[in-house]
Amino acid sequence: MQNNVIIDAARDYVLAQYQQHPHPNLVYHNLIHTQHVVQVAGQIAAHYRLQDDELLAVYVAAWFHDAGYLVGEGKVHEENGAKEALQFLQQQQVPENVQTMVQGAIMATKMPQSPHTLIEQIVCDADLSHLGSKEFSDRNKLLRQELELTYQMEIPGIKWLTNNIAFLTAHHYWTDYAQTLFKQQKEENLAKLQKKLEKKSAEMAEETADTPDTTTSPASATATTVKEKVKKKKGKEQKPERGVETMFRTTSTNHIRLSSMADSKAHIMISVNSIIISVILSVLVRRLEDYPNMIIPSIIFLTTAVLTVIFSVLATRPNVTSGVFTKTDIEKKDANLLFFGNFYKMHLEEYQWGMKQMMNDADFLYSSMTRDIYFLGVVLGHKYKLLRISYNIFMFGLIISVLAFLVAAIFFPVKA
Repeated sequence: MQNNVIIDAARDYVLAQYQQHPHPNLVYHNLIHTQHVVQVAGQIAAHYRLQDDELLAVYVAAWFHDAGYLVGEGKVHEENGAKEALQFLQQQQVPENVQTMVQGAIMATKMPQSPHTLIEQIVCDADLSHLGSKEFSDRNKLLRQELELTYQMEIPGIKWLTNNIAFLTAHHYWTDYAQTLFKQQKEENLAKLQKKLEKKSAEMAEETADTPDTTTSPASATATTVKEKVKKKKGKEQKPERGVETMFRTTSTNHIRLSSMADSKAHIMISVNSIIISVILSVLVRRLEDYPNMIIPSIIFLTTAVLTVIFSVLATRPNVTSGVFTKTDIEKKDANLLFFGNFYKMHLEEYQWGMKQMMNDADFLYSSMTRDIYFLGVVLGHKYKLLRISYNIFMFGLIISVLAFLVAAIFFPVKA
């Protein structure tokens, strides 16, 4: 309870500091960033089930880790923040071991990060958690804006991207939990930065090529410009290939997602009706001697459940093909090497040979991708057709069964 009071006091202290020392230039290292770090630090700490004094150190360090920006020079903000935290903790009469942990955690966030304890690792990972979040792009723009405002200079786009790529490549999260939570998204963010850098580099190369060399003759400059325009035109003509690949990727993903949804729906039908069949066979059948008027409704209900299960199983039942292709199939471009059913019986060497043939032939490659999507759609259509029959049987059979039970109970009651 005492720890919660100190954590709340730390929050109030830092909030007051931000109100009393406004810094318009701090568009990134602001209260929003601090609150986010506190939230993530608490999430990571909860995973490790820390002792009370360790948990207190994590929260206080998270609140004070950037407080040094408000009371001194940004280059030594970790030292300033550690001093502020120490003064606060001494006022709160917090034990010295907690004071030491808090100071160590704040100083560990200094670049390059150097945490030595779990407490320090948690605070460091929370401080840079935005690297592995979907908000990375927005937060990164704010950091660039803050640096430009602070140092009164414009940072070139390519230089910023290059530095960010180098930083994300060298960076790693310290705790296992943070690695699991943020690593995948961080890799995606890094890939986006690399694509942006490639795009900007290509644009700069085009701009440089478009600028005629004044030291050459006008005819030479004109010839160079014409060549570059031809290259540009060719590049524009090749751009739709990315759109085609995106189309294939999106369509294939949608097909697989729809197939997964169909399997889930079939699983629901199988589970529900299996329970119904078990109840009918184990409970209701024993009582039919006492209630003969329920025989027909029970048969209808049981038939409905069985037929529903049958069609649901048919919808999910796998259909495996021969698993073999020949060189003739490759030459005729009839084999779809992207579907496991066409190669699972082949030797690795034969499959590698077929894949190389396909990758060296763009028409064969796109034809295989088209064929793969087509057959995925055919299978998907068959699956949803059976699934629709299963749901219709269950829906109408359930209605008829309920009506049959009502009729039997009302119009044909068992005489005592």
